[in-house]
Amino acid sequence: MKILVFAHRLDLGGTQAHAIEMAARLRDRHGYRIVFHAGAGPLQPMMKEHRLPLVVAPDARFQPSLARMRVLRDLVAREKPDLIHAWDAWQGVEAFCAVHMTMQVPLIISDMGMTLSHMLPRQVTTTFGVLAVQQQARQQGWQRSAHLPLPVDLMRNAPDAIDRRQARDFMGVGQDDLLIVAMARLTHSMKAESLLHMIECLRRIGRHLPLRLAIIGDGGARAELQHMATRANRELGRKAISLRGAMTDPRAAYAASDMVIGMGATALRGMAFGKPVIVTGDLAFARLFDPGTSAWFTANGLHGVGDDDDGQAMQRLIVQLASDPQLRDRLGRFGRDHVARHHDLDRLSDDLAALCRTARDVPPQPTVGGTMRSAVVYLRERRFRRSCFRGLGET
Repeated sequence: MKILVFAHRLDLGGTQAHAIEMAARLRDRHGYRIVFHAGAGPLQPMMKEHRLPLVVAPDARFQPSLARMRVLRDLVAREKPDLIHAWDAWQGVEAFCAVHMTMQVPLIISDMGMTLSHMLPRQVTTTFGVLAVQQQARQQGWQRSAHLPLPVDLMRNAPDAIDRRQARDFMGVGQDDLLIVAMARLTHSMKAESLLHMIECLRRIGRHLPLRLAIIGDGGARAELQHMATRANRELGRKAISLRGAMTDPRAAYAASDMVIGMGATALRGMAFGKPVIVTGDLAFARLFDPGTSAWFTANGLHGVGDDDDGQAMQRLIVQLASDPQLRDRLGRFGRDHVARHHDLDRLSDDLAALCRTARDVPPQPTVGGTMRSAVVYLRERRFRRSCFRGLGET
């Protein structure tokens, strides 16, 4: 089977990395031929590492993009794939409108979002990364829906995959330091809010505990975060907090860490490395991933909404983990076992391969109502976005 994988720009981020790893597994484990179509970005070295052919998609200021849809149609006409696998909602809408409805090419959409995207066509096979979202989709008419959790390569992300001593030397961590690793795009969003709380926590408790915080990532909020970190370091009299920038391969940071703070893919990779994890979210949400919370996180995704307690819950959890090495070890083992049981890339690639075969063998049957609904959503969203970006040029 020949699959055209259609993803967004190859920026540093969980979904793009998952799309690359899953495509490589479908090729290596199931013999599928892969053509990868996405915008150019810093993850292109990862594409080369996995030996995946990339056909670069045009960049788009906003989506849905007519330019991207035209290029996608030309690529499909040239490559003649048996199936298109679109990662995330906007790629799904573009593939549905550009080739599924008009060229009758089978389509699978994988939406890893934390909420249901109502713009998605309900008659297309769709996988959802969050179980609660998949259940909501099924209740609202997505008859071909499946749960496909975030995948993790258990071999590359394992406690013994990277030498810990070398990793700690690389991160500049002393023998007695307790390293907290936080990984996120430094945007003005709930992720930046969590990072601001982390820095403030270190400022408050860093005099009493040998804590170090390494923030991995880049973005528009970096200057603000660096200003706070510099001020906190000055008060503590040591470089307790460092902004390390983006890392295309962050495994050394995970290997060097004593605990990981983050959400989604960051939390999962931390657990895969056998580290205790504090899951974050909006409004100062912070919870340990442990036997008491794992079922909730499995159903609702590795994020949450807090009660805006100014980071007090996060501070309590950091102190708890820092003060109890046995708890850190116990939660590290628990998290690694959870990832192995629920997020193993090999097993999930088997599930996706079966869905691909089913979608290929069922002829596309877009209903008139479903097609009109998707077209209305497309036109409404495009009109709205054009009004927001008027004067910036068509893409």
